[in-house]
Amino acid sequence: MSARNPDRPGRLRRVILPLGALLGVIAAAGVTVVALRATSGPECKGTLPLKIAVTPAIEEVVRGAADDYQATQPIVDGKCVQVQVEARGAADVANDLPTAQINPPALWVPDSSMWAAETQRQAGDEGGEDAPRLEIHDPLAGSPLVIAGSEGAMTALGWPITPVSWAKVVDPKVPVTLSDPTTSTEGLATLAVIRAQLGNPDGTPKPELIGALLRVGRNALPSVRDAFGKVVQGADDAPVFTASEQSVLAANRTAGSRRVVASYPKEGTVSFDYPLVRVSRSSEQAGTAQAATGFEQALRTGRTAQRFAEAGFRTPDGKAPGGWTNEEQGVRGDDVAVLKTPDPDQVSELLRTWGAVSLDTRLLAVLDVSGSMAEKMSNGQTRVEAAREAALTALGMLPDTSEIGLWAFSTNKKPPNDWIELVPVGPLGEPIGGAPRRVQLQKGAGNLPALVGGGTALNETALAAFRHVQGTYDPSKINSVTLITDGSNDDISSIDLPGLLATLRQEADPSRPVPMIMVGLGADADMNALRQIAEATGGKAYQAMEPEDIRGVLLDGISQRRCRPNC
Repeated sequence: MSARNPDRPGRLRRVILPLGALLGVIAAAGVTVVALRATSGPECKGTLPLKIAVTPAIEEVVRGAADDYQATQPIVDGKCVQVQVEARGAADVANDLPTAQINPPALWVPDSSMWAAETQRQAGDEGGEDAPRLEIHDPLAGSPLVIAGSEGAMTALGWPITPVSWAKVVDPKVPVTLSDPTTSTEGLATLAVIRAQLGNPDGTPKPELIGALLRVGRNALPSVRDAFGKVVQGADDAPVFTASEQSVLAANRTAGSRRVVASYPKEGTVSFDYPLVRVSRSSEQAGTAQAATGFEQALRTGRTAQRFAEAGFRTPDGKAPGGWTNEEQGVRGDDVAVLKTPDPDQVSELLRTWGAVSLDTRLLAVLDVSGSMAEKMSNGQTRVEAAREAALTALGMLPDTSEIGLWAFSTNKKPPNDWIELVPVGPLGEPIGGAPRRVQLQKGAGNLPALVGGGTALNETALAAFRHVQGTYDPSKINSVTLITDGSNDDISSIDLPGLLATLRQEADPSRPVPMIMVGLGADADMNALRQIAEATGGKAYQAMEPEDIRGVLLDGISQRRCRPNC
């Protein structure tokens, strides 16, 4: 690479465009072109575009570095380098990049290496012959994930005297919202921290994690900007949320006063690390690698580091600029305990878990009310009471768009049928009988103990429930049946187990899957039959020996909705 001598004859001429024409070029390109230069002259035979995709928070910093770089009039292989800065969310780039064949960026700065590492793996797994290859270079800046909110909301949680803990984020009594982890780094990072607190070592989710995600995710926002907007606009009911430290500082600067305050969880937090990612492919224009190296040097100068500090970022090793205070900026520059960033396997697991719990569900709950359900469990509750409480707990975590129905069954419950429909399947928020379906389901579940009596008509009820959900299938939702029983089929007039299994397998339709989640209560439940019924429909069977187990298996069933019937 060489720098231009402005005194040499025939030097590169700048093109002067009317403002309107210039804006038209920029708008048409969809990127910020830092400098436009002529492509003629003895020293510059055309242009070499260098496209860089950056997370929006650092766009101005990168544009400043691009101005510095362009001021040197860089030339590679006789072509003038033209930097193009495009602001795009990390999740958006991560979604497109693995299979991008047309004009991918040569450099990418996401706000977290979580996206970079996951995209690097996907590019290797899914990409074709000319798929981009990713090299993750050292970070450019840092900013810890914080718990944020209005001063009133945060003071109620102990701020600023006591750090707000992650336990508060998953506390059902605290109004908290989460930005969508599939589209925002704030949401993904929060998911990582919650998983570290409530997940199993092998990466599988604990029931407590599923419950927490269902609660937090019920009002998930598309982006953290929406959460900031509610606080800045002074909404009294604005919930607590998570954000990068830098975004809190930037929001307060824009508002002209401290509107949002940040707390640093004592358990530690994840840091946004802004890695520089080199994206290369075999068909890229000659000289791109040299130009990318040159621009990377501009991104790592002292002047660029100062720009990061002025914009509210920490250094890559976590050091904050001096002078930040809670009283003025709503953030503080103390050292922060940083948790380990999840690896690609953990990120994939996080996104799968979120995908499962955030899917809209259409579920028929079928509860056994045979005589044995009146027997007591270890906590003094009857079996039907324990099943009712667990079902109501799970019900309370689902959003109003979820479609739920409730049946009860025992022999000859409503002749000629062995089951009775207490509440038809439909949206929880839909009015039915003068009250929302959610309320009617609570009433119906409350009436279950009064219905106890008779034998266990398992086989006929299982088949009827399967047919009902399949016959009213909604392709926009996850359709399933959850059946809870404490015994085995004792209805001698009903279809036998081999006949039931053969019928289920024959009627199962891969294009309209209806997995059955079968839950056996206590030691007397016929787990052999329940497993076979579940397997015939692509579902799963669980045994719950204690009352607290019931809630756990229901939440585990929810967590596996995304992969059914192929788990």
